[in-house]
Formats: sequence, structure tokens, C-alpha cells
Amino acid sequence: MELDALDRALLRELQDDARQTNRELAAKTGVSPSTSLERVRLLRERGIITGYHAALDLEAAGRPVQALISVRIRPPARPVIEGFREWAARLPEVIGLFVTSGAHDFLIHIAVPDVNGVYSFVIDRLTDRREVVDVQTTMAYEHVRTHTIEPSPPPGTTDGGRDGGRRGR
Repeated sequence: MELDALDRALLRELQDDARQTNRELAAKTGVSPSTSLERVRLLRERGIITGYHAALDLEAAGRPVQALISVRIRPPARPVIEGFREWAARLPEVIGLFVTSGAHDFLIHIAVPDVNGVYSFVIDRLTDRREVVDVQTTMAYEHVRTHTIEPSPPPGTTDGGRDGGRRGR
């Protein structure tokens, strides 16, 4: 789905602060409030904007310890993979879940209060499951998050549409 420079500018601004008013968003992107409102509505309808959320500081929320856990399951059948994925995604410790290829089938990102929480998650939750045959845990010292995701640039461009929405209006 191709996005123009204005769409890209709106997306950058909304990712920076989704609580800003439409008037502020329009001023920052150099368009009228009605244009801003309509473009954001279209971005939602096209499924590019999927929602708005509050970002939490994990340490302040009492979950400062993070780990990445690789899990291999057997048999590698669709119902087993889907069942495990749905179960794991509902666990309160899980803040990210990837279904992967390679030596492991899943990469689970957890955030817990302390190292004992990691141990408890692995021993009491994961290894209790019959389909889990291998678990490897990596403690995360630091998690650097990317807060702004740039859509892929339009074909044939090199700037990724970073002109701030000032061309093509």
C-alpha cells in the first residue's frame, strides 16, 4: 500500500504523540485540520493505523526484569503450534511473542518483577507443557525500543518520503 509524504509525516507525528489534537497535528504537518482529519481517518480505514495505546515504563510498572525465551515444541503440527501460541499470548508475563523458523518455534519476550519470576515462568509454566521439548533463556540487560516505525519508501525513492508532506499537495 503506497503512502505519500503527507501520510508518512502524519504517521511520524502520531507515533511521537497520539494524544495531540488534530489542530496540533495539522500545524506540525503543514496542512489544514480538515485534511489532517480526513487523512488520519483513511489511514485507519486502510488498516495502517491499528490503534492507539499508552506506553508503560516496565520498571515503574513493577516488571523491570526482561528475558527472551526460545521454545521448541513437538510435534510441529499446526494445531499444536496454534494452541501453544494462543496459550502463551494470554500469559500476563508475556509482552511479545514471535512464531519463528529455525532451531526454535517461538521466541517469547517476558517482563517480570525479578529473576525468580523468570525461573518460575520457565519451570512452572513452560516446562509444564507436554509439547515443550526445549527452552533456552536469555536475560536482557537493556531493551532499546524503536518508537517510530517508518513505512517502506515508495518504489524508486531514496528518502523514504521524509519531505514532511510538503510536496504533491
